[in-house]
Amino acid sequence: MRANDIANMGFAEAADCPVLLVGDIDKGGVFAQLVGTLELITESERARTKGFVINRFRGDIALLKPGLDWLAERTDKAVAGVLPYLHGLVIDAEDSVGTSGTNEPDALNVIVPVLPRISNHNDFDPLRLHPGVNLQFIGPDQRIPPADLILLPGSKSTRHDLQWLRSQGWPEAIQKHLRYGGKVLGICGGFQMMGRSVSDPDGLEGDAGTTPGLGLLNMTTRMVAGKTLKDVSGELTLGSGRPGFTGYEMHNGISCGPALERPMATLNGQPEGAVSEDGQIIGTYVHGIFDQPEATREILEWAGLGAQHQAVDYKAHRLEQLDRLADLVEECLDTGFLKHLLGLNRRH
Repeated sequence: MRANDIANMGFAEAADCPVLLVGDIDKGGVFAQLVGTLELITESERARTKGFVINRFRGDIALLKPGLDWLAERTDKAVAGVLPYLHGLVIDAEDSVGTSGTNEPDALNVIVPVLPRISNHNDFDPLRLHPGVNLQFIGPDQRIPPADLILLPGSKSTRHDLQWLRSQGWPEAIQKHLRYGGKVLGICGGFQMMGRSVSDPDGLEGDAGTTPGLGLLNMTTRMVAGKTLKDVSGELTLGSGRPGFTGYEMHNGISCGPALERPMATLNGQPEGAVSEDGQIIGTYVHGIFDQPEATREILEWAGLGAQHQAVDYKAHRLEQLDRLADLVEECLDTGFLKHLLGLNRRH
């Protein structure tokens, strides 16, 4: 794994910046985590690792002090501090898929397949906090339960994950879901999967070739060189409200076909996404739509949720949670040491 690591130590090596190792004591074995990691990395990586942070500690920190002293002596590295366990903290996950939801009897049941190469699953974090939504992530070999809404997430390899969906019985489950009046929303790679085919002639996401899509929308997608990366803003066109939203696009591929003549939104006046002729299926390339409460309300009402439920302003919630974490970092870590690592104590 280290050979292909560009997000963690690989980035630090490329940028020539200092590193702090953070250990999760809530899972146990934190000293083994930190010392073992230090032993496994290269000499260059050990040299740039300047210290440690212990995260998610519960209890009396005085009881931990002998262990901290041993860690500093054993490794000749500083312990920058210990962060207590923050109850109720909800921030964007990087790689892990969060699970949450309500068990209210009138909740909207929403399910998401956990694709092997799922991406941008934090698109759905606002739904985890919504009081009217029961959000479930369905992993490999799990039973696919009845639902009101199926969300098809983004993917780092659309054709590969399409094949996985077939192996898990999702196409048949989706067709049954639609026969019973359910709704389906695809985002980015999930949107591409809903067409008639996905082709990758140059092998940009794996082996070159073409994979049949789910056939839910009359369109095709072709992977092309040059990834689309841009911030966007627009309006939903599902109902009469036309709520505004902001988000971003991050994808390979260009989709075309008659389905795009019935857009789900407009971006700067231009059509975006698609709506099926019967109105049960929608798709978009835009990530982050659920961050806006008005847009979330419009989509969930389309999916069958009553208007009495108030959506969460996830942008405000995110800032509030990050402020909680920042205050704790300032209180519990050696900020003088951190400023020294960042070169902020240097005189100009």
